[in-house]
Amino acid sequence: MANPFLVAGAALSAVAALLHIGCIFFGASWYRFFGAGERMAHLSAAGSNFPTIITAGIATVLGIWSLYALSAAGIVPALPLMRLVLCGIAAVYLLRGIAGLIFAVVAPGERGRAFWCWSSVICLGIGTLYLLGTQQVWSQLSRGAA
Repeated sequence: MANPFLVAGAALSAVAALLHIGCIFFGASWYRFFGAGERMAHLSAAGSNFPTIITAGIATVLGIWSLYALSAAGIVPALPLMRLVLCGIAAVYLLRGIAGLIFAVVAPGERGRAFWCWSSVICLGIGTLYLLGTQQVWSQLSRGAA
C-alpha cells in the first residue's frame, strides 16, 4: 500500500505546479490573486517573458518534487538520491513556511500579510507530509541512492 503522507504531499505539490501553470496561461489576474505581487502582474500584463520563465521554473521544480514523493511511495519507479532529495524537499517546504510566517509579521498591507500567512501554513502542511512520509519509508529507500 502506498504511503498516504507521500501521496498527499505529491498531490499537493502537483496542484501547486498546476496553479503556477495557470498563472502563466491566465496572466496578471492570476498572479495578483495568488499573491505574486504587483510587479509580476504588471510584467505579465506588459507581455514580459520574465514572469513566465520564473513561474515555469517553479512549476517544474514542484512537478519534480511530486514525482519524488510518488517514487518514494512506490507508485512510480525509483529515482536517484531519494533520501537526500526527500529530506531537501521537506526542509525547503518547512523553512519556507517558518520564514513566511515571520515575514507575515512585517509584510506590507493586509493582502501581503494574508498571502504570507496562508501560503506559509500550506507550506508547513506539505512539508510535514513529506517529513512524516519520508520517515515512514526511510528503511525502504536505497542507502546507496542517498
